[in-house]
Amino acid sequence: MSVVKGGKNIYGFKLGVIMLETHFPRLPGDIGNALTWDFPVLYEVIKGANPQNIIENNPEPFLGRFIEAAKELENSGVKVIATSCGFLSLFQDEIASVLKVPFVSSALILIPIVSKMIGSTRKVGVITANSKALSEKHFKAVGALEKNIVKVGIEDTDFGKALLYDSWEIDVNLARKEMINKAKILASDPSVGAIVLECTNMPPFAEDVRLETGLPVFDVVSLIKFVSATINFNGFDILR
Repeated sequence: MSVVKGGKNIYGFKLGVIMLETHFPRLPGDIGNALTWDFPVLYEVIKGANPQNIIENNPEPFLGRFIEAAKELENSGVKVIATSCGFLSLFQDEIASVLKVPFVSSALILIPIVSKMIGSTRKVGVITANSKALSEKHFKAVGALEKNIVKVGIEDTDFGKALLYDSWEIDVNLARKEMINKAKILASDPSVGAIVLECTNMPPFAEDVRLETGLPVFDVVSLIKFVSATINFNGFDILR
């Protein structure tokens, strides 16, 4: 092909991520660290949408801006769109319905399929940034049943506080220990057959949780990579 068509300012991005406005460190494996991905990523930050506003307060006032950001990312040519906060499961249907590309609001959308995989006699363990704020409405929005879930939160840990209150420092070794301790609580329940990490900042510790508990561990990064693998994209789409 000798003639290609333009219309966009930038090209070649596979994943678009709608980001909360934060300043805490994002480790490799975190959705907000570009080194996590083996394909090009485009980020869009929603000013004022910090963890407290989205997790502990009412996120509804930000919905319009999330939809606008999703549309902008789609117009930029991304093939998959995700968010940087699992609590945005609340907006799964609203945002997905205005897009033509797949939308992943949260790792929580994995719960129904994980529940099917482990059988009706076992439950899905969820490690969340804030167990008190994570409610039935977050599960219901993605078709998950709270009766099939056991949840623990990290809101009482140094790691959790760093995320919720946007600290500029994180003690990585301490965060790993705190994540393992929370995972052990879930693993001590014989009804728990798998673990889902709600928070997009937790995937760097997924392997630690897996090794410590012996349970399958699911997170938003592995979910996005799965979705991305279903999409035909080689970075040279403009030449086709």
